[in-house]
Amino acid sequence: MPVRPIRFAIVDDYILFRQTLAHFLSHHVELEVIIQASEMAELLPRLITDVPDVLLVDIFVPDLNGGEAIKLLRSEYPSIKILVLSMTTDMELVSELLDAGIHGYISKTDDPKELLQAVTAVSEGRVYRNRLFTEALYWNNQNTIRRYKGEAQVSLEEREKRILQLIWNEKSNKEIAEELYLSIRSVEKIRQELKEKINVKSTVGLLKYAIKQRIIGIDLRPLGFMSPSGRQ
Repeated sequence: MPVRPIRFAIVDDYILFRQTLAHFLSHHVELEVIIQASEMAELLPRLITDVPDVLLVDIFVPDLNGGEAIKLLRSEYPSIKILVLSMTTDMELVSELLDAGIHGYISKTDDPKELLQAVTAVSEGRVYRNRLFTEALYWNNQNTIRRYKGEAQVSLEEREKRILQLIWNEKSNKEIAEELYLSIRSVEKIRQELKEKINVKSTVGLLKYAIKQRIIGIDLRPLGFMSPSGRQ
């Protein structure tokens, strides 16, 4: 039985870039571009009848209000995995988009192979954790940590902590289930219960909490992380 291809929507106001990207993706039999749009106003009506698996979007298209548009898409179409393609690497902007619920952030200067890796990751239900994403996640953590001072720490079981560690290691639900000798349904249930217990809405929220509570750690030295002040 043939495997259904991963279906894409592309939103970018530069027609040459958009069509070149669609052509590149279409050369892979496991990928299918079903929607091309220059702006959100063109995309949204088409989502009513044809929902893609993955949305590739430049957050600087004319009518796109960054995080607010991402939040709208996550609310109305939660099954869509959102990959941002952009030229900017501004940590504050990327951090805002993480909070809004994106699944990965790719620079337009990255190698096309990285885009394919990101597509594979998010289509399997994983967050694509590349260098830029990791730096932004850490930056986000450093700038919001005051909110958590004085809050009661949630008590997590060792299995729940282990699942957070495996999510950080980019394991899919299937891989987590195999490692912990659980069913995939059980892993999905535990992940949802973790979100409710920690009071977050996304996988990124789980990872941010795990960093704050030192359940997972980030060694940023190999990444060449730059702090908001510009110091390494």
